[in-house]
Amino acid sequence: MTERKPPGVPFDSWVDKQIRDAQGRGEFEGLPGAGAPLLDSTYDELWWVKRKMAREGLACLPPALALRKEAEDALAAAYAAPSERIARKLIEDVNVKIRDMMFKPPPGPPLGKKPYDVEEVVREWRQRRAAAGGTGPAGSAAQ
Repeated sequence: MTERKPPGVPFDSWVDKQIRDAQGRGEFEGLPGAGAPLLDSTYDELWWVKRKMAREGLACLPPALALRKEAEDALAAAYAAPSERIARKLIEDVNVKIRDMMFKPPPGPPLGKKPYDVEEVVREWRQRRAAAGGTGPAGSAAQ
């Protein structure tokens, strides 16, 4: 238990002395959160929603941004596809969604994407596949 404040000693001075003594004894070493601010200076009333979404692995993007991400992921997946058929299908499917959004734009930021050239993606897929060490069994390029 800490000692009582002696009479006649200003409270601020007495507390400062208690803190200095505890620091000298090393009582503040290795505490969790060391160096972090005690309070966040900006209050966000949706902090709990954001924390819950992060904990659950959820994200909420405007439709155009979500489609941009989906399109970029589809392109990467097409380049890594095991067959030309799958690469084509991935690009054709995302192109349908891109065209829909181009002609029926939702509220929010513009999409900033145009449909991919399927033949160009397949040509790049073939080049990457050949550079990686072969095209696999005969006939797999058209699967």
